[in-house]
Amino acid sequence: MNKVLNVVAIMIAFISLTAMSVAIGEFKFEKETHDFGNIPQGTPVSHEFKFTNAGDAPIILSDVAPSCGCSVADFSKAPIKPGETGTIKATFNAAAKGPFTKSFTVKSNTKTPVKTLTVKGTVQ
Repeated sequence: MNKVLNVVAIMIAFISLTAMSVAIGEFKFEKETHDFGNIPQGTPVSHEFKFTNAGDAPIILSDVAPSCGCSVADFSKAPIKPGETGTIKATFNAAAKGPFTKSFTVKSNTKTPVKTLTVKGTVQ
C-alpha cells in the first residue's frame, strides 16, 4: 500500500511541476547598445532599439526610464504578441561637449523584467 501511495505522490508532484510552467514573453533585441559616434552640440539625436518577442506570451512594457534628465524615451504601449516586433526610441539632448554614456532602464513582464539599453558617443 505504501508503494502505491508513493507512486501516486510522485505522479501528482510531476503533474504539478509541469503545470506550473507559465507562458512568458522574452526580449530579443537586435542590439542593446548604440554608438552615435561624433555628434554636433545642441542637436538632439535619437535611436530606435528594435526587439522581437521570442517568448510564449505578450510583452507589456511598463516603463522605460532614462538615467538622466538629458534623455527621454518613447516606447510601444500596446502588448507585443509572440513573434511580433516593438521599438524603444531613445533620444539624447547633446547640450554639453564631451563623451557621454546614457542608459535606459526597461521594465516589463518578461523573463528578464529589468533590461538596460545604452547610447553613447561624443558631443563636439
